[in-house]
Amino acid sequence: MTQLLSHTIMTCLLLVLSMPAVAETGPAKAVQTGEQLTYDISWLNILAGTAVMEVQADGDASRAKLVTTAQSRPAISKFFPVDNRVESEFDLHAQVPHHMIFRRREGKNKEDIEYTFHHQEGTVTTVRQGTTETLPIPAGTQDLISCLYYVRNQLPMSPGASLMLNVHHDKKNRQVEVRVENIETLEGVWGRAETAQVVVIMPFKGLFINKGNIRVWFTTDERRIPVRMKAKVIIGSIVADLVNGFPSKASR
Repeated sequence: MTQLLSHTIMTCLLLVLSMPAVAETGPAKAVQTGEQLTYDISWLNILAGTAVMEVQADGDASRAKLVTTAQSRPAISKFFPVDNRVESEFDLHAQVPHHMIFRRREGKNKEDIEYTFHHQEGTVTTVRQGTTETLPIPAGTQDLISCLYYVRNQLPMSPGASLMLNVHHDKKNRQVEVRVENIETLEGVWGRAETAQVVVIMPFKGLFINKGNIRVWFTTDERRIPVRMKAKVIIGSIVADLVNGFPSKASR
């Protein structure tokens, strides 16, 4: 059960979407430097942790640094502390990641994983526990964090719209279908917002130990803020709800 709680904290944001990119002519509006979104993550109505997603400047106007952190709540930390951090250098024009570092701290387990994407060569180099390995990747491959920003930029938020997508994780290239199911009005600390309910059809069991498809609710305005994420697990569901960072202009 402690393993499930650790996945509750981080993976709800990192493995909720898995999708590739296609080059664009310019940066999309949905990804903007300075954005910071904070989520409460719960399991069986128990507040288990907090996650923060940020878009930081990267010293180059054509790039951004996507940073996601997740920490367990004090009550959970007494039994199984979680303090994870992922940084991804994202090309705003080509809509692909260049470099990602995953700093995982879960209980007594500590691990740092580094990915360097060579899109022109069609390869990715992974450094893990002192071992370096280079593997082939399809064109437009995403990492575990850049995929969420890509879908905000590329997927039309209208019922029936879909994409077949790819992500590289744990030495494997995985294809996932993403589809807009319907338009729904949600209420939260932000007030009311019109959202597109997007289902992510997972063909494998990843870090999530998910027991079915994953759903994400994006606002239908130009910012396409993910206000809620939900996935069934072995027992119950994991839910991530936005609690801070919702721009007022996206409210309804």
